[in-house]
Order: sequence, then C-alpha cells, then structure tokens
Amino acid sequence: MSAEPAAKVARMMATIGTHDGKFHCDEVFACYMLRKLPVYQDAKVIRTRDPALLKTCDVVVDVGGQFDVSRHRYDHHQRSFSETMKSLCPDKKWETKLSSAGLVYVHFGQKLLSQLLERPEDDQMVNTLYDKMYENFVEEVDAIDNGINQTEEKPRYVITTNISSRVGHFNPSWNETTSDEDTMIRFYKAMNMVGEEFEEKVKYYKESWWPARKLVEEAVTKRFKVAPSGEIIKFESGGCPWKDHLFNLEEDKELATQVKFVLYPDEKGNWRVQCVPKDRNTFENRLSLLNKWCGVRDEELSELSGIPGCIFVHASGFIGGNKTYDGALQMALLTLANKSSQ
Repeated sequence: MSAEPAAKVARMMATIGTHDGKFHCDEVFACYMLRKLPVYQDAKVIRTRDPALLKTCDVVVDVGGQFDVSRHRYDHHQRSFSETMKSLCPDKKWETKLSSAGLVYVHFGQKLLSQLLERPEDDQMVNTLYDKMYENFVEEVDAIDNGINQTEEKPRYVITTNISSRVGHFNPSWNETTSDEDTMIRFYKAMNMVGEEFEEKVKYYKESWWPARKLVEEAVTKRFKVAPSGEIIKFESGGCPWKDHLFNLEEDKELATQVKFVLYPDEKGNWRVQCVPKDRNTFENRLSLLNKWCGVRDEELSELSGIPGCIFVHASGFIGGNKTYDGALQMALLTLANKSSQ
C-alpha cells in the first residue's frame, strides 16, 4: 500500500527541464523564478539534452529549440528566435533579445512580484517594479547570455563580478572531476544566490525606493519656492534615492526646465549640494559646480567663493558641502549664475 501513494507523488511532482553541461545565469535564474511559484515550488530540475526525457517535463527552459508558451517551452537558441520584451509586450521599451530568463520573466514575472510584494498583480507597485526589475536585473542577464555588448565602444575596464560571472564560478573547473550529483548541488547553490539577490533588490525597491517617490514629487512641486528658475530642489532629510524618480517625474510632468541641483542635509547636520547627472547611467552632470572650486576646502573655499561656511567641493565638481542650508543654496545659485563660463 505504501508504494502506491509514493508512485502518485512521483507522477504529480512537476519537473523543470534544462540542459546539462556547463550552466549559465539565464537558466539558473529561470529555474529560480519558476520554483518560487506555488505550482512549481517542489519541482525537480532535470538537466539533460535527451529529447525523450525533455518531452516528459512540465516546463523546459534554455534547451529543446522551442518557444511555445502553450506547452511551457522557453528556449531562445533556435535560429528563428528574435523575441524581446518589446516584441512580446508592445507597451514596453526594451529591445534586448531575450534569454530563457527573460522569457520566463515576461510570462511569470508579474505573478512572481505579486507574490513577493504581497499585492495584487494589477497593483501599481507591482506594475512599476516589473519594469524596474527587468531594466535593472533581468535585462543584463539576457544581454550577457546572448553576447550583446553593453556599449558599442571598447570598454575602458572589465567587469568580472556581475551576477552572470558569479554564477559561472559555481561550475566545476576544466580540470576538476565531479559527479552529476555534485554539479547539481552547485547548480542549486547558484540558483539560491541569484534568487537571494533578486529578492533583496525587490525588497529595496519596495521598502526604500518606492516610498521615496512621494518625497521627490513633493520636492519637484515646491521647486520654485527654492529658486525662481525651478532648477533646484530641496529635501528636508538626506539619504532619499531621488535620481530615478526625478528623471521619471521630469518626463511624466514634461518639465520645461530640468533640475540641476539637489540640496539635502547630511548625517552631521551640514548641507550638501549635489549635481543632477545627465541621465541615469552617466557620471556627467547637467551642470557641475564651478570648476575653480573643485578640490578646494573649508576657509580657502569660502574665501574663493565668497560664501560663508563652505566645507568642500569634490574634485570632479559633482557634489559640495556647506555648514548651512543658505550656504549650500548660494553655491548652487552662484553656479547657475555663472553657467555660461563653465
């Protein structure tokens, strides 16, 4: 009698198929996402290239040469495959070719985030973080797996600590003899690492990034009270992750004049004046603090600028400090008044 229930459990247990051999971040990540869903939470991962065995799997990722949602086949290696987030979801902007991770995210990401955030799938936070997590986590995995360079120019330096590289380090080395069982253990360790980082990022967006939007929106609304030009915003406390929200709000509200400086207090009660970058992914500023101030500190800086209480201006000109709010504001205003000389 005991054998029959065991057989039923074996038949009922879902299986996720993926390829054997060296594993990569995309199928590791895809398996993590699937196994977080209730329907696949106890699923067994089968690593094989045997078509007959793959045919028996409930879901197949990154192998098999098929993309068929109705049959839960999510491979991207076939010659005919060219899907992107935009091609599958026309209201989205991303045009990086999808890997198995991106394919699973497109079809299950909303449900996964709803579960992690404990909110309905159509909730505004879920919708917003679906885009944020693709742009800031999933797309990188898609691009690297498909051999898409981050830039058309030759990179100035090499990044070897991205999540795809770290997953690769879990593989046995070329001169190491390991069993299939040991490789499977390594696969699951990699899957846990990717999952932990994904969930930590979701947690950050939920608990820190999302609440900051309201503060940034209030600062943008009150910007003309800070400076008549509307080019300076002020926060009453520091540490708020403002950059993404500011760029989004400028686009949404179609602001006629871009914000150039952000003022906020630091942990010691002094004030910072920070330049707004040209975009999310650059160190270039829309307007840097005056060049002659860069790298100068304390009394020397106060004498040079004519502004009391100066503490410093970074050598690159992207941030400065003053003992008072009025002093930090004057540093921003004086830079705006002399921007033609920059």
